[in-house]
Amino acid sequence: MDNYHVSPTAEGWELKKAGAERASKRSTTKQELVASLSEFFQGKTASVKIHKADGTIEEERTYPRSDDPRRSKG
Repeated sequence: MDNYHVSPTAEGWELKKAGAERASKRSTTKQELVASLSEFFQGKTASVKIHKADGTIEEERTYPRSDDPRRSKG
């Protein structure tokens, strides 16, 4: 499973794969970028850490959403 981060930049927000040099996707607003994640990860399995403007982690999501371990029984 690939790991990604949604992080603030000087120009807005970016989605970057862990260890990558360049961003996979950029947006001027966090909301716009987060809204496009389902489409971007369609057919892929990934974990995304969504950061706050101060850099701390706000939320972690798994794509596809059905693979989220918090949804499994047990």
